[in-house]
Amino acid sequence: MITVEKPSTPSNFIKNVIIDDLESGKVQKVITRFPPEPNGYLHIGHAKAIWINFTLAQEFGGSTNLRFDDTNPLKEDVEYVKSIEEDVKWLGYEWAEKRFASDYFEEMYKRAELLIQKGKAYVDDQSADQIRETRGTLTEPGQNSPYRDRSVEENLDLFRRMRAGEFKDGEKVLRAKIDMASPNINLRDPVIYRISHATHHNTGDQWCIYPMYAFAHPLEDAIEGVTHSLCSLEFEDQRPFYDWVIAECEMESTPHQYEFGRLNVAQTLTSKRKLKLLVDENIVDGWDDPRMPTISGLRRRGYTPEAIRSFVYETGISKSQGLIDLQMLEHFIREDLKLKAPRTMAVLNPLKVVITNYPEGQVEWLEAENNTENPEMGSRQIPFSREIYIEQDDFMENPPNKYFRLFPGNEVRLKNAYFIKCNDFIKDENGNVTEIHCTYDPETKSGTGFTGRKVKGTIHWVEASHAIPAEFRLYEPLIKPKEDEEAEVGEVLEETEKVEKSFLDEINPNSLEVLHGFVEPGMKDANPQDKFQFFRHGYFNVDPKYSKPGEPVFNLIVSMKSSFQLPK
Repeated sequence: MITVEKPSTPSNFIKNVIIDDLESGKVQKVITRFPPEPNGYLHIGHAKAIWINFTLAQEFGGSTNLRFDDTNPLKEDVEYVKSIEEDVKWLGYEWAEKRFASDYFEEMYKRAELLIQKGKAYVDDQSADQIRETRGTLTEPGQNSPYRDRSVEENLDLFRRMRAGEFKDGEKVLRAKIDMASPNINLRDPVIYRISHATHHNTGDQWCIYPMYAFAHPLEDAIEGVTHSLCSLEFEDQRPFYDWVIAECEMESTPHQYEFGRLNVAQTLTSKRKLKLLVDENIVDGWDDPRMPTISGLRRRGYTPEAIRSFVYETGISKSQGLIDLQMLEHFIREDLKLKAPRTMAVLNPLKVVITNYPEGQVEWLEAENNTENPEMGSRQIPFSREIYIEQDDFMENPPNKYFRLFPGNEVRLKNAYFIKCNDFIKDENGNVTEIHCTYDPETKSGTGFTGRKVKGTIHWVEASHAIPAEFRLYEPLIKPKEDEEAEVGEVLEETEKVEKSFLDEINPNSLEVLHGFVEPGMKDANPQDKFQFFRHGYFNVDPKYSKPGEPVFNLIVSMKSSFQLPK
């Protein structure tokens, strides 16, 4: 098990239920499960569900199963199974057992036959559209199917023939027989089995009928002896059907479902349908694109499991369905990296500086601290010579008031080096400044205690002859900000292709900016996933996908500062 940053989960209603169940003897051992559908990659919202299930069970000496709800072979893939396992492990959790819904297909089939024998299920010949049209509305009851009163014998015969493969996809379904006038639409004879002649990633071609998620899920919980079935709030209306399935299928174990408010982050998609569309339309560089809110995307960008766990801990467990500021997540990665990431210098938009009074051919090695907030990280040696690179925006020909960086006649400090003064500059035929000429004062070397005069500006730099060319990828949120942003509920609600594609208009065209500059020579051997703080720019991560030895690519994890503060 992991070592959690906090001693326990904060006080919450689920925790109180567990305590009562243990103290009353209703539950002997807490068993939870994290039950993803293997039809996409996990995202930041899943991180909260993972944390809740694993941490609550761990806190009370229980266990958590990793269970894949693989009931729809048309959308599932082994790739997703592997990615989910990797993400859960990376977040720091270990499961007691790994299970699949498909492990229980035979048992589920027997329970479905039991429902038919009890007169609680029937085979319906209506199409999906017809069933949808007769389902009713929130204010009007549904209409009974013309096939609702088939005999037990006929339903059993048809269901067995469905399993034998006699019918085409969509030709028939098995429906629970509950109440078409129920005020809860989920109880209006929901479909519990459909025909799908598709190869399953786990069972191959053994089955051509598959249980619906809402039917399979409670049975899986009962079979595994789950004591507390924890899910997000949009499943609350489905709880009556969950309980109906457990009771009518006569399961020995009777788990109970508890719902919590899901994690919604501003300007962040948590609909797997939409995330998949971004991948399919090549708008992003795969599921692990650093702009994606997937766990693999956050990992590639440079987020740490510690930061994500601290973030979801701070959001707490409640019934409320709030929207979390994206800056809160960024706050926790800054907090996690500030003592871990070594400081270094990088120039993203280079402008050459020639120090005209520095000896030609001479290279001087200067000492620089690796992390001013963590002295135990020691120091490094950086080269200094006649030619260096600075940022283009660290020089202005005609600066405004209170501009304290380089301009003609002004003097600044080079971090960890000397004072330099701008004397001249060169422009190209288009009027762009291409080179600055400066002089340095050898008496002002950093660390010597020089106090003869002070300057207001300090800028970073990289020595030219030893500089390592590098690519820098800067990110903004994929989704444009909205004045009245609403949380995504795409995990549950059906979305038409038109609705799905309309959200592409919300994509931020400036979500990725690629720059080419230089880093210090010590960065030549940086390894994938190494993290650094680039002076004045922010925290960066060595991209594990495109970086090559001697040709680093850096992803911006988060900028240096923010005005965000945690609520007290």
